[in-house]
Amino acid sequence: MIRESTPQAAAAVKFSRITNHAARTIQSELLDHLPETDPSAIRSRRDLQRVNWWMGNVSKVARALNEARVRAGPRRFVELGAGDGTFFLGIARLLGPGWKGSRALLLDRQELVSSDTRVSLEELGWQVQTVRADVFETLPRLDERCDVMFTNLFLHHFPASRLQGLLRLAATRTSLFVALEPRRSIQSLLFSRLLWFIGCNYVTRHDAVVSVQAGFREKELSSLWPREPGWQCTERRAGQFSHLYVAQRSGSAGACLGTTTD
Repeated sequence: MIRESTPQAAAAVKFSRITNHAARTIQSELLDHLPETDPSAIRSRRDLQRVNWWMGNVSKVARALNEARVRAGPRRFVELGAGDGTFFLGIARLLGPGWKGSRALLLDRQELVSSDTRVSLEELGWQVQTVRADVFETLPRLDERCDVMFTNLFLHHFPASRLQGLLRLAATRTSLFVALEPRRSIQSLLFSRLLWFIGCNYVTRHDAVVSVQAGFREKELSSLWPREPGWQCTERRAGQFSHLYVAQRSGSAGACLGTTTD
């Protein structure tokens, strides 16, 4: 006898798949298809600022950058999927005056960085350039290597085949790559379904669930990084709901196989 599927049964299957470390599931996110000026998109971008604050994502990335001990003096940064630039502004504030004189290239498909955000970065001593372009088209055209390339809640948008190409490009353009992504777990999925509690709109609530299902765990990003000598990779849980990946060029002879504290 064939039994009809119910919404409860479908939900149970989804929870089971996440719990049992099922493969990533990539679906379209609503925010990616809304015009920049759509009221729901504007509200969702504000929601994301709040979610990043609740999760402590800015401090997690800033801590990873400080722990990497990047060379002294002004540095060159590239942020992939920079959005409205407020995430980078938060990082610049935490990094402090020792990074004054550094240059930041904020790359995104939309032009969202406000004049206020740009002025705030410049007041902190940063030189800021924004580029509205596709990451895959722009990275090969960067005229010089950067010291740091990082991204927040961006890599999970892509399937493994495209991610591998993106990370290969990153490895040729930077000495330090840092990514903070959703952690694919039952706890993250539960949290993503509770965002109504902090006032997130329907776009953010939908995209949060989709993001978790496309998130990462264990050594999934390390396995996609180029297997070349001279890289050290670390991949680990960062708090309850985030997944941190760090790849740094070093003088070691081993290829980037990745370590994890899962």
